Amino acid sequence: MNVLVVGGGGREHALCWKIAQSPRVKKVFCAPGNAGIASVAECVPVSATDLDGVVELAAKLKADLTVVGPEEPLGRGLVDRLQERGLRAFGPTAEAAQIECSKAFCKDLLRRHRVPTPTFRTFEDVKAAMAFVETSREFPVVVKASGLAAGKGVVICPDAETARNAIHKLMESRAYGDAGATVVIEEFVRGPELSVLAITDGSAIVPLDAARDHKRLRDGDQGPNTGGMGAICPVAVSPRLQLQIEQQILLPVVHAMNREGRRFRGVLYAGLILGPKGPLVLEFNARFGDPEAQAVLMRFTDDLVPYLEAAAGGTLDALEGPRFDPRVAVTVVAASEGYPESPVVNRPIAGLDEIREDASLRVFHAGTKPQDGATVTTGGRVLATTALGKTVDDARARAYEAMDKIRFAGKIVRRDIGLT
Repeated sequence: MNVLVVGGGGREHALCWKIAQSPRVKKVFCAPGNAGIASVAECVPVSATDLDGVVELAAKLKADLTVVGPEEPLGRGLVDRLQERGLRAFGPTAEAAQIECSKAFCKDLLRRHRVPTPTFRTFEDVKAAMAFVETSREFPVVVKASGLAAGKGVVICPDAETARNAIHKLMESRAYGDAGATVVIEEFVRGPELSVLAITDGSAIVPLDAARDHKRLRDGDQGPNTGGMGAICPVAVSPRLQLQIEQQILLPVVHAMNREGRRFRGVLYAGLILGPKGPLVLEFNARFGDPEAQAVLMRFTDDLVPYLEAAAGGTLDALEGPRFDPRVAVTVVAASEGYPESPVVNRPIAGLDEIREDASLRVFHAGTKPQDGATVTTGGRVLATTALGKTVDDARARAYEAMDKIRFAGKIVRRDIGLT
Protein backbone atom coordinates (compact mmCIF):
# COMPACT_ATOMS: atom_id res chain seq x y z
CA MET A 1 0.00 0.00 0.00
CA ASN A 2 0.98 3.65 -0.44
CA VAL A 3 0.79 5.92 2.60
CA LEU A 4 0.80 9.71 2.56
CA VAL A 5 1.85 11.49 5.76
CA VAL A 6 0.86 15.15 6.04
CA GLY A 7 3.21 17.51 7.88
CA GLY A 8 6.86 18.36 8.17
CA GLY A 9 7.81 18.23 11.85
CA GLY A 10 9.46 15.83 14.25
CA ARG A 11 6.20 13.99 14.82
CA GLU A 12 5.84 13.38 11.09
CA HIS A 13 9.44 12.20 10.82
CA ALA A 14 8.75 9.65 13.56
CA LEU A 15 5.53 8.58 11.84
CA CYS A 16 7.20 8.20 8.43
CA TRP A 17 10.09 6.26 10.00
CA LYS A 18 7.70 3.89 11.79
CA ILE A 19 5.27 3.47 8.90
CA ALA A 20 8.12 2.73 6.46
CA GLN A 21 9.02 -0.32 8.58
CA SER A 22 5.65 -1.96 7.92
CA PRO A 23 5.67 -4.98 5.57
CA ARG A 24 2.26 -3.78 4.40
CA VAL A 25 3.68 -0.53 3.01
CA LYS A 26 5.19 -0.24 -0.45
CA LYS A 27 5.94 3.52 -0.45
CA VAL A 28 5.69 6.40 2.02
CA PHE A 29 5.15 9.95 0.79
CA CYS A 30 5.24 13.07 2.92
CA ALA A 31 3.85 16.55 2.25
CA PRO A 32 5.89 18.65 2.65
CA GLY A 33 8.42 16.71 4.76
CA ASN A 34 11.84 17.96 5.80
CA ALA A 35 15.53 17.14 5.35
CA GLY A 36 15.35 14.13 7.68
CA ILE A 37 12.08 12.74 6.39
CA ALA A 38 13.62 12.59 2.92
CA SER A 39 15.72 9.62 4.10
CA VAL A 40 12.63 7.44 4.78
CA ALA A 41 9.94 8.89 2.48
CA GLU A 42 9.50 10.75 -0.76
CA CYS A 43 8.89 14.39 0.09
CA VAL A 44 6.43 16.35 -2.04
CA PRO A 45 6.45 20.17 -1.82
CA VAL A 46 2.81 20.59 -0.83
CA SER A 47 2.09 22.52 2.37
CA ALA A 48 0.14 20.73 5.10
CA THR A 49 -2.24 23.71 5.17
CA ASP A 50 -2.90 23.61 1.41
CA LEU A 51 -5.99 21.44 1.73
CA ASP A 52 -6.78 21.43 -1.99
CA GLY A 53 -3.19 20.51 -2.77
CA VAL A 54 -3.08 17.66 -0.24
CA VAL A 55 -6.37 16.19 -1.43
CA GLU A 56 -5.26 16.30 -5.06
CA LEU A 57 -1.91 14.77 -4.11
CA ALA A 58 -3.57 11.90 -2.21
CA ALA A 59 -5.80 11.23 -5.21
CA LYS A 60 -2.90 11.43 -7.67
CA LEU A 61 -0.77 9.05 -5.59
CA LYS A 62 -3.74 6.72 -5.07
CA ALA A 63 -2.84 6.78 -1.40
CA ASP A 64 -4.39 3.86 0.44
CA LEU A 65 -4.12 5.80 3.69
CA THR A 66 -3.42 9.46 4.47
CA VAL A 67 -2.11 10.15 7.98
CA VAL A 68 -2.63 13.76 9.04
CA GLY A 69 -0.05 14.87 11.59
CA PRO A 70 -0.58 18.56 12.54
CA GLU A 71 -3.59 20.08 14.27
CA GLU A 72 -4.26 22.98 11.87
CA PRO A 73 -5.26 20.93 8.80
CA LEU A 74 -7.34 18.68 11.06
CA GLY A 75 -9.21 21.67 12.45
CA ARG A 76 -9.75 23.05 8.95
CA GLY A 77 -11.35 19.81 7.75
CA LEU A 78 -8.68 17.98 5.77
CA VAL A 79 -9.99 14.57 6.84
CA ASP A 80 -13.52 15.59 5.81
CA ARG A 81 -12.22 16.65 2.40
CA LEU A 82 -10.33 13.40 1.90
CA GLN A 83 -13.35 11.31 2.90
CA GLU A 84 -15.56 13.24 0.49
CA ARG A 85 -13.22 12.11 -2.29
CA GLY A 86 -13.47 8.50 -1.14
CA LEU A 87 -9.93 8.54 0.30
CA ARG A 88 -9.20 6.82 3.60
CA ALA A 89 -7.64 9.04 6.26
CA PHE A 90 -6.34 8.66 9.80
CA GLY A 91 -7.39 11.56 11.99
CA PRO A 92 -10.54 13.25 13.26
CA THR A 93 -12.99 15.31 11.25
CA ALA A 94 -13.13 19.07 11.78
CA GLU A 95 -16.09 18.69 14.15
CA ALA A 96 -14.19 16.16 16.27
CA ALA A 97 -10.91 18.10 16.13
CA GLN A 98 -12.60 20.96 18.00
CA ILE A 99 -11.61 19.12 21.17
CA GLU A 100 -8.15 20.59 20.50
CA CYS A 101 -8.89 23.57 18.30
CA SER A 102 -11.16 25.19 20.89
CA LYS A 103 -10.15 24.95 24.54
CA ALA A 104 -13.45 26.60 25.39
CA PHE A 105 -15.35 23.79 23.64
CA CYS A 106 -13.16 21.15 25.28
CA LYS A 107 -13.61 22.53 28.79
CA ASP A 108 -17.37 22.89 28.33
CA LEU A 109 -17.54 19.30 27.04
CA LEU A 110 -15.66 18.05 30.10
CA ARG A 111 -17.96 19.98 32.44
CA ARG A 112 -21.13 18.80 30.68
CA HIS A 113 -20.07 15.18 30.88
CA ARG A 114 -18.49 15.34 34.34
CA VAL A 115 -14.97 14.49 33.28
CA PRO A 116 -12.52 15.73 35.96
CA THR A 117 -10.80 19.01 35.02
CA PRO A 118 -9.64 22.10 36.93
CA THR A 119 -12.29 24.77 37.50
CA PHE A 120 -12.38 27.47 34.83
CA ARG A 121 -14.14 30.47 33.31
CA THR A 122 -14.35 31.33 29.61
CA PHE A 123 -14.29 34.91 28.31
CA GLU A 124 -14.93 36.46 24.92
CA ASP A 125 -14.94 40.02 26.27
CA VAL A 126 -11.62 41.51 27.37
CA LYS A 127 -13.20 43.80 29.98
CA ALA A 128 -14.96 40.89 31.64
CA ALA A 129 -11.75 38.87 31.68
CA MET A 130 -9.83 41.79 33.21
CA ALA A 131 -12.51 42.33 35.85
CA PHE A 132 -12.43 38.66 36.78
CA VAL A 133 -8.68 38.62 37.49
CA GLU A 134 -8.85 42.01 39.25
CA THR A 135 -11.34 40.66 41.76
CA SER A 136 -9.91 37.15 42.05
CA ARG A 137 -8.29 36.11 45.30
CA GLU A 138 -7.07 32.79 43.94
CA PHE A 139 -3.60 32.93 42.39
CA PRO A 140 -1.79 31.50 40.52
CA VAL A 141 -4.22 31.12 37.64
CA VAL A 142 -3.61 29.86 34.11
CA VAL A 143 -4.62 32.04 31.17
CA LYS A 144 -5.05 30.11 27.92
CA ALA A 145 -5.81 31.13 24.36
CA SER A 146 -8.81 29.04 23.35
CA GLY A 147 -7.60 28.52 19.78
CA LEU A 148 -4.51 26.93 18.29
CA ALA A 149 -1.27 28.64 19.31
CA ALA A 150 1.30 25.86 18.73
CA GLY A 151 1.52 25.17 22.47
CA LYS A 152 2.58 28.74 23.24
CA GLY A 153 -0.70 30.45 24.19
CA VAL A 154 -0.62 29.36 27.84
CA VAL A 155 0.58 31.62 30.66
CA ILE A 156 0.85 30.66 34.34
CA CYS A 157 0.08 33.86 36.22
CA PRO A 158 1.23 34.24 39.86
CA ASP A 159 -0.63 37.54 40.33
CA ALA A 160 -3.23 39.83 38.84
CA GLU A 161 -0.71 41.97 36.98
CA THR A 162 0.72 38.98 35.11
CA ALA A 163 -2.81 37.81 34.32
CA ARG A 164 -3.75 41.25 32.97
CA ASN A 165 -0.67 41.28 30.77
CA ALA A 166 -1.48 37.80 29.46
CA ILE A 167 -5.07 38.79 28.67
CA HIS A 168 -3.87 41.95 26.91
CA LYS A 169 -1.34 39.97 24.87
CA LEU A 170 -3.88 37.35 23.81
CA MET A 171 -7.12 39.29 23.44
CA GLU A 172 -6.04 42.83 22.55
CA SER A 173 -2.61 42.55 20.94
CA ARG A 174 -3.65 39.25 19.33
CA ALA A 175 -0.14 37.82 19.67
CA TYR A 176 -1.49 34.53 18.29
CA GLY A 177 -4.14 35.95 16.01
CA ASP A 178 -7.72 34.79 16.38
CA ALA A 179 -6.57 32.01 18.73
CA GLY A 180 -6.75 34.60 21.52
CA ALA A 181 -10.22 35.97 20.71
CA THR A 182 -11.55 33.75 23.49
CA VAL A 183 -9.57 32.92 26.62
CA VAL A 184 -9.96 30.30 29.30
CA ILE A 185 -8.88 31.27 32.81
CA GLU A 186 -8.23 28.11 34.76
CA GLU A 187 -7.47 27.09 38.31
CA PHE A 188 -3.77 26.34 38.82
CA VAL A 189 -3.20 22.81 40.10
CA ARG A 190 0.12 21.57 41.39
CA GLY A 191 1.32 18.07 40.57
CA PRO A 192 3.15 15.96 38.01
CA GLU A 193 1.88 16.03 34.44
CA LEU A 194 1.27 13.08 32.13
CA SER A 195 0.63 12.75 28.42
CA VAL A 196 -1.61 9.76 27.71
CA LEU A 197 -2.26 9.01 24.06
CA ALA A 198 -4.87 6.55 22.84
CA ILE A 199 -5.67 5.38 19.33
CA THR A 200 -9.45 5.20 18.90
CA ASP A 201 -12.02 4.49 16.23
CA GLY A 202 -14.74 6.26 18.18
CA SER A 203 -15.71 3.10 20.03
CA ALA A 204 -12.71 1.06 21.16
CA ILE A 205 -9.52 2.62 22.52
CA VAL A 206 -5.91 1.42 22.48
CA PRO A 207 -4.03 3.38 25.15
CA LEU A 208 -0.31 3.84 24.53
CA ASP A 209 2.30 3.97 27.28
CA ALA A 210 2.22 7.22 29.25
CA ALA A 211 4.79 9.90 28.48
CA ARG A 212 5.83 13.22 29.97
CA ASP A 213 6.90 16.24 27.99
CA HIS A 214 8.81 19.31 29.15
CA LYS A 215 7.04 22.42 27.85
CA ARG A 216 9.10 25.27 29.30
CA LEU A 217 12.04 26.58 27.31
CA ARG A 218 14.69 26.51 30.03
CA ASP A 219 15.98 24.13 32.70
CA GLY A 220 13.99 23.85 35.88
CA ASP A 221 10.74 24.56 34.02
CA GLN A 222 11.67 28.20 33.56
CA GLY A 223 10.96 30.48 30.62
CA PRO A 224 7.97 30.60 28.28
CA ASN A 225 5.81 27.67 27.27
CA THR A 226 6.81 26.00 24.00
CA GLY A 227 5.56 23.20 21.81
CA GLY A 228 7.81 20.90 23.87
CA MET A 229 11.54 20.74 24.59
CA GLY A 230 11.80 17.02 25.32
CA ALA A 231 9.94 13.93 26.45
CA ILE A 232 10.31 10.67 28.31
CA CYS A 233 8.40 7.40 27.90
CA PRO A 234 7.26 5.45 29.83
CA VAL A 235 6.25 7.27 32.98
CA ALA A 236 5.47 4.99 35.90
CA VAL A 237 1.69 4.62 36.14
CA SER A 238 0.14 2.16 38.57
CA PRO A 239 -2.50 -0.28 37.26
CA ARG A 240 -5.06 1.53 39.43
CA LEU A 241 -4.21 4.93 37.96
CA GLN A 242 -4.19 3.54 34.42
CA LEU A 243 -7.67 2.09 34.95
CA GLN A 244 -8.84 5.38 36.44
CA ILE A 245 -7.58 7.32 33.42
CA GLU A 246 -9.29 4.93 31.01
CA GLN A 247 -12.60 4.69 32.86
CA GLN A 248 -12.96 8.27 34.10
CA ILE A 249 -11.36 10.20 31.24
CA LEU A 250 -10.62 8.47 27.93
CA LEU A 251 -13.73 6.32 27.49
CA PRO A 252 -16.15 8.96 28.83
CA VAL A 253 -14.74 11.53 26.40
CA VAL A 254 -14.98 9.14 23.44
CA HIS A 255 -18.62 8.45 24.36
CA ALA A 256 -19.31 12.14 25.01
CA MET A 257 -18.09 13.03 21.54
CA ASN A 258 -20.36 10.36 20.07
CA ARG A 259 -23.36 11.68 21.96
CA GLU A 260 -22.69 15.14 20.62
CA GLY A 261 -22.43 13.92 17.04
CA ARG A 262 -18.67 14.35 16.80
CA ARG A 263 -17.34 10.81 16.55
CA PHE A 264 -13.60 10.92 17.12
CA ARG A 265 -11.27 8.69 15.12
CA GLY A 266 -7.52 9.07 15.36
CA VAL A 267 -5.26 9.80 18.31
CA LEU A 268 -6.89 11.25 21.40
CA TYR A 269 -4.16 12.83 23.52
CA ALA A 270 -5.00 13.67 27.11
CA GLY A 271 -2.77 16.21 28.83
CA LEU A 272 -3.27 15.36 32.50
CA ILE A 273 -2.12 16.62 35.87
CA LEU A 274 -2.12 14.37 38.92
CA GLY A 275 -3.79 16.50 41.55
CA PRO A 276 -4.45 15.62 45.19
CA LYS A 277 -7.78 13.98 44.27
CA GLY A 278 -6.59 12.16 41.15
CA PRO A 279 -6.00 12.89 37.47
CA LEU A 280 -7.46 16.06 35.96
CA VAL A 281 -7.63 16.97 32.26
CA LEU A 282 -5.65 20.11 31.39
CA GLU A 283 -6.30 19.77 27.66
CA PHE A 284 -6.97 17.35 24.86
CA ASN A 285 -5.07 17.21 21.60
CA ALA A 286 -6.46 15.58 18.47
CA ARG A 287 -3.23 14.03 17.15
CA PHE A 288 0.09 12.50 18.15
CA GLY A 289 2.05 14.80 20.44
CA ASP A 290 5.35 16.34 19.49
CA PRO A 291 7.85 15.46 20.99
CA GLU A 292 5.91 12.66 22.73
CA ALA A 293 5.44 10.79 19.44
CA GLN A 294 9.20 10.44 19.00
CA ALA A 295 9.59 8.78 22.42
CA VAL A 296 6.42 6.69 22.22
CA LEU A 297 7.02 5.38 18.68
CA MET A 298 10.64 4.44 19.44
CA ARG A 299 9.25 1.95 21.95
CA PHE A 300 6.29 0.76 19.81
CA THR A 301 7.59 -2.62 18.65
CA ASP A 302 4.57 -3.82 16.66
CA ASP A 303 3.53 -2.72 13.19
CA LEU A 304 1.79 0.65 13.59
CA VAL A 305 -0.07 0.56 10.27
CA PRO A 306 -2.79 -1.97 11.22
CA TYR A 307 -3.77 0.26 14.15
CA LEU A 308 -3.97 3.32 11.90
CA GLU A 309 -6.06 1.42 9.36
CA ALA A 310 -8.37 -0.04 12.02
CA ALA A 311 -8.95 3.35 13.63
CA ALA A 312 -9.81 4.87 10.26
CA GLY A 313 -12.06 1.93 9.39
CA GLY A 314 -13.85 1.47 12.71
CA THR A 315 -12.47 -2.02 13.41
CA LEU A 316 -10.06 -1.34 16.26
CA ASP A 317 -11.74 -3.84 18.60
CA ALA A 318 -10.45 -6.66 16.37
CA LEU A 319 -6.82 -5.91 17.34
CA GLU A 320 -4.92 -6.82 20.46
CA GLY A 321 -3.00 -4.17 22.36
CA PRO A 322 0.46 -3.31 20.97
CA ARG A 323 3.75 -4.35 22.52
CA PHE A 324 6.34 -1.88 23.75
CA ASP A 325 10.10 -2.14 24.17
CA PRO A 326 10.81 -2.46 27.92
CA ARG A 327 13.55 0.16 27.68
CA VAL A 328 13.11 3.85 28.42
CA ALA A 329 13.03 6.42 25.61
CA VAL A 330 14.27 9.98 26.13
CA THR A 331 13.84 12.69 23.50
CA VAL A 332 15.84 15.93 23.64
CA VAL A 333 14.87 18.86 21.40
CA ALA A 334 17.19 21.48 19.92
CA ALA A 335 15.53 24.83 19.24
CA SER A 336 16.59 27.96 17.38
CA GLU A 337 17.74 31.22 18.90
CA GLY A 338 14.69 33.39 19.54
CA TYR A 339 12.28 30.48 19.98
CA PRO A 340 9.36 30.48 20.73
CA GLU A 341 8.56 34.09 19.77
CA SER A 342 10.93 34.92 16.88
CA PRO A 343 13.14 31.97 15.89
CA VAL A 344 16.16 32.69 13.72
CA VAL A 345 16.28 30.47 10.62
CA ASN A 346 18.56 29.51 7.72
CA ARG A 347 21.49 28.58 9.92
CA PRO A 348 23.65 25.66 8.73
CA ILE A 349 23.59 22.50 10.84
CA ALA A 350 26.83 20.57 11.40
CA GLY A 351 27.56 17.25 13.09
CA LEU A 352 24.71 15.14 11.74
CA ASP A 353 27.15 12.88 9.92
CA GLU A 354 28.96 12.20 13.22
CA ILE A 355 25.95 10.41 14.72
CA ARG A 356 25.56 6.68 14.13
CA GLU A 357 21.84 6.01 14.09
CA ASP A 358 20.43 2.56 14.78
CA ALA A 359 17.25 1.00 16.16
CA SER A 360 17.94 2.52 19.58
CA LEU A 361 19.11 6.00 18.57
CA ARG A 362 17.47 8.30 16.06
CA VAL A 363 17.63 11.93 15.03
CA PHE A 364 14.15 13.18 14.16
CA HIS A 365 14.13 16.37 12.10
CA ALA A 366 11.55 19.11 12.54
CA GLY A 367 12.49 22.56 11.24
CA THR A 368 15.12 21.60 8.64
CA LYS A 369 15.58 21.67 4.88
CA PRO A 370 18.35 20.82 2.42
CA GLN A 371 20.06 23.85 0.90
CA ASP A 372 23.12 23.98 -1.37
CA GLY A 373 24.35 20.58 -0.23
CA ALA A 374 23.88 21.38 3.47
CA THR A 375 21.05 21.12 5.99
CA VAL A 376 19.76 24.39 7.45
CA THR A 377 17.27 25.42 10.10
CA THR A 378 13.77 26.50 9.06
CA GLY A 379 11.81 26.77 12.29
CA GLY A 380 11.73 27.08 16.05
CA ARG A 381 12.19 23.45 16.99
CA VAL A 382 14.90 22.18 14.69
CA LEU A 383 15.39 18.51 15.49
CA ALA A 384 15.49 16.02 18.34
CA THR A 385 17.60 13.09 19.42
CA THR A 386 15.75 10.06 20.80
CA ALA A 387 17.57 7.23 22.56
CA LEU A 388 16.58 4.00 24.26
CA GLY A 389 18.28 2.82 27.44
CA LYS A 390 17.78 0.28 30.20
CA THR A 391 17.32 3.15 32.64
CA VAL A 392 16.40 6.82 32.36
CA ASP A 393 20.03 7.73 33.04
CA ASP A 394 21.25 5.45 30.23
CA ALA A 395 18.75 6.87 27.75
CA ARG A 396 19.48 10.46 28.78
CA ALA A 397 23.22 9.97 28.42
CA ARG A 398 22.86 8.58 24.91
CA ALA A 399 20.37 11.26 23.79
CA TYR A 400 22.56 14.10 25.09
CA GLU A 401 25.75 12.56 23.70
CA ALA A 402 24.17 12.59 20.25
CA MET A 403 22.68 16.05 20.73
CA ASP A 404 26.06 17.50 21.69
CA LYS A 405 27.45 16.48 18.31
CA ILE A 406 24.89 18.63 16.52
CA ARG A 407 25.96 22.21 16.03
CA PHE A 408 24.28 25.35 14.73
CA ALA A 409 24.49 28.96 15.83
CA GLY A 410 22.15 29.86 18.69
CA LYS A 411 21.16 26.28 19.54
CA ILE A 412 18.95 26.02 22.64
CA VAL A 413 18.80 22.72 24.54
CA ARG A 414 17.39 21.95 27.96
CA ARG A 415 19.79 19.85 30.03
CA ASP A 416 17.26 18.40 32.48
CA ILE A 417 14.98 16.32 30.27
CA GLY A 418 13.92 13.20 32.18
CA LEU A 419 15.01 14.55 35.57
CA THR A 420 11.68 16.11 36.59
